[in-house]
Amino acid sequence: MGRLKKEELPGIAREIRKGIIESVYNAKSGHPGGSLSCADILTVLYFYQMNINPENPDAKERDRFVLSKGHAAPALYSTLANRGFFDKSELINLRKIDSILQGHPDMNKIPGVDMTTGSLGQGLSIANGMAISSKLNKEGYRVYCLLGDGEIQEGQVWEAAMSAVHYKLDNLCIIVDNNNLQIDGKIDDVMSPYPIDKKFESFGFEVINIDGHNYDEIIKAFDVAKQIKGRPTAIIAKTIKGKGVSFMENQAGWHGKAPNEEQYLEALKELA
Repeated sequence: MGRLKKEELPGIAREIRKGIIESVYNAKSGHPGGSLSCADILTVLYFYQMNINPENPDAKERDRFVLSKGHAAPALYSTLANRGFFDKSELINLRKIDSILQGHPDMNKIPGVDMTTGSLGQGLSIANGMAISSKLNKEGYRVYCLLGDGEIQEGQVWEAAMSAVHYKLDNLCIIVDNNNLQIDGKIDDVMSPYPIDKKFESFGFEVINIDGHNYDEIIKAFDVAKQIKGRPTAIIAKTIKGKGVSFMENQAGWHGKAPNEEQYLEALKELA
């Protein structure tokens, strides 16, 4: 499967969202809310934007992706499965003891996972290292890093932001999944990172604000990022936690909770 047509992307995103619900339901645990909110972004990255090949997942020239908010693993797993990195039947084994699909991504077990993540705040530092390596070795690949808006309350994120600009990492693009909710409620009630765009601008990033569910805006943002020279890009994507499942949307309670059977069936019905 090569790059899809733009009009095919929403259908893929629905399949990814179904996979998220299937996996979390069968695990009886997991993080559906923040996985659903970033599904459209991952769809564009893996089916339209990134230079990747499921038949050669370790190719040196491939683009890299770091899921810094590693608890959104169900979204990454469903994306990889739908892209052909492993069989979709594996999704129902999320968090089972012998499964490759543990609660957070493991690069040593899962084809297509570029970095083991889970400890919040560390992903951008890792992405910086990848981007620097690409430049030093003249390998030409780009690096994408998805952060949660609650995650950017972590101080290490801003140390890494300073480094990314210092080293002029124009092959680095970060995306902030700005769904405005974290495990304890609204991010501005817990520890406000706003204005997110102005903060990254002040560090020296090229900043692009988008609707994280609008495919035209997502695609254009990634295309613009590729043209930026001399500094990294931060895409601030306004999203809806639980997007696609009405009773999960904008509900902090669905940050880390599995649906029961009735809710599972209702969610699949809505995503059909």
